[in-house]
Parts: sequence; structure tokens; C-alpha cells
Amino acid sequence: MNATTGATMQASVLHGVGDVRLEQVQVPTLEADQVLVRIEAVGVCGSDVHYFHEGRIGSFVVEQPLVLGHESAGTVVAVGADVPDDRIGERVSIEPQRACRHCDQCKHGRYNLCTSMEFYATPPVDGAFAEYAAIQADYAHPIPDSMSIEAAALCEPLSVGIWANQKAGTAPGSTVLIAGAGPIGIVAAQVARAFGATRIIVSDPVAERRAVALRFGATDVVDPMATDIAEAGYEVDAFIDASGAEPAVRAGIHAVAPAGTVVLVGMGADDLRLPVSRIQNRELVVTGVFRYANTWPTAIRLIESGRVDVDALVTGRFGLDEVEAALAAATQPATLKAVVLPGQRTA
Repeated sequence: MNATTGATMQASVLHGVGDVRLEQVQVPTLEADQVLVRIEAVGVCGSDVHYFHEGRIGSFVVEQPLVLGHESAGTVVAVGADVPDDRIGERVSIEPQRACRHCDQCKHGRYNLCTSMEFYATPPVDGAFAEYAAIQADYAHPIPDSMSIEAAALCEPLSVGIWANQKAGTAPGSTVLIAGAGPIGIVAAQVARAFGATRIIVSDPVAERRAVALRFGATDVVDPMATDIAEAGYEVDAFIDASGAEPAVRAGIHAVAPAGTVVLVGMGADDLRLPVSRIQNRELVVTGVFRYANTWPTAIRLIESGRVDVDALVTGRFGLDEVEAALAAATQPATLKAVVLPGQRTA
């Protein structure tokens, strides 16, 4: 049933660079294949920070008021006409995207590359820093009772780590180098361990983050300011860049063994200088990561089994009226994951 028409809710709305406001807005009106989720936890992502500080990411530009936040979870409170009523009351993790399901990419299973994709918190599509959000029913993934709602929200960044390791070909016995020990680097390390990698090297210039990496799956850590990774003799099977920094990407490519794989995840400059002769002479495979596809079942099982721990990544909790503070916290070296709890109020 859809009883949301005309109802209002609170949402944190981005109006421009550095300008977020808590406002009263319309609750989404459900389409026939959608569910309405009462949002209970939203992780703060680096993309949210980019939009807040710069108003754009590449070709995605904030040109009208936008609700940020795409790492989300909550409880289904209403359903569209084509969705069974028994889904009401389910605790779900939201896969925050809507593909067309008809284009060539979708039909080949690469729905993350759908040219008509609508993705939470990507202009002009609103996200989940709000009391409610709508999503297609099959993108609202039921979670087990044992999973916390914060962990359910963090299935989204975990999915990036899963997708990166799948692209890297991580398998039992693999050696993997990861540049960047922020949230994505840490989940990538956890997933690499879960996938059977036996050596996981994490590079980061911040000592505190290197220490965190050792707690979350890394077997080795390295300070790239003190060690020339390109000359360290690692010869890894795969390199995953979660930094977006050109020096890290170039050094990481030099650390990959012949026929190895380079996976670019971090958001950096639009154009980088790459060591093309090294890529050619070693027949390296260089690929990017653009979100994910079909990762939620794996993410839920990894969390439920205890093979990865995303609850421990939460280093700060904020109310819906504290989104600006949450965005600021996300830029601090000591922060792994700031989480907004829309049901929590500070004023």
C-alpha cells in the first residue's frame, strides 16, 4: 500500500558549496515497483564531501538542491502497488541505484554501467540524508536479525571493496597491494583477506591509518614517504589504488608482477600520467571501478559470517541536523566512517 502522498519529512539538503540545510520536504511518492524505507543509518562517503566542498565530481554537477547520502539502511514502511505487503517491516540494506534493465550493459549484467543509471546523491537524484527514501523493491536487500543497521548501511562501501577485489582477481594465495588506508582501502583489505589473499600490503603516509590497516586485514604496512614502493621489490599479483593520488598509482603499477592487475578505485584528477612502457612490457591489466553490480548478497554474507567487520569502522555518529559536522568529520585522519542517524536529534 502507498499512504505517503502529501506527507512531509525532514531532510538535509545541499543548496550549494558549503551550504546544507535541514528542511521539510515531500516524502517520496512510490512507484508500483518501489518500497519506502524509513532511513535509520547513512554512512558519509567521500563523494558526499566532494559535492559539499566543490559542488561537483567530474561531469556530475550540483545545479539544484540535492539530498546527499547513499550508504543507507532502514525499515520498509510502505510498498508500491506491485510489491507484496509482507515486505512492510523488513530491515533492509539499500543498493542505491536504479538501472534501466533494458540497455546492452544491463542485459550483459553490467548494470552499474547503465547509461540511464539513477544513483542516490548523484545530481539530480536525491539521496538518503532524510527520514525516508524510495527504492526499487529488489534493490532493498533484507538483512538478518544479527546484523546491525549501521553495518547494513555500510554494505555499500563494502560492495566497493568486493567489486575491486573481484576486478583484481583476488583468490586464495594472492598477494595484493592497496594504496590508501581510508574507509575504502580498509574494506578492500578486509575483503582481500576474506577472499584468501595471504599477503596484503597497505600503503598510507599516516601512521594512525597504517595501524588501523593492521587491525583490519593487512599483513604488512608501508609508509610511502619513507619507502620507494616502486623499488621495494613487492611483485604483487594485484594493486588496488584507493587513494586517487598520482604518485601512489605510478608506484603501485611498478610493484605489480608480470600479467598482474591494476584496479583504480580512488577519486583523483581526471587525467594521470601512467608508466605505459611498464604496462606494455609486463602485459598488465589496468581497469577502473565504477560502483558495483550484484555485490549485496556477498556483502551481507561476509558481514553475517564475521569474515569482515564493518561495525568497528564507525568512528562518529551524528543526527540529521548535524550533517555538516559529519561531512567535516569525514575529512579527519582519525575518522574511518562517520554515520548519520536520522532518528537521532541534537536540538
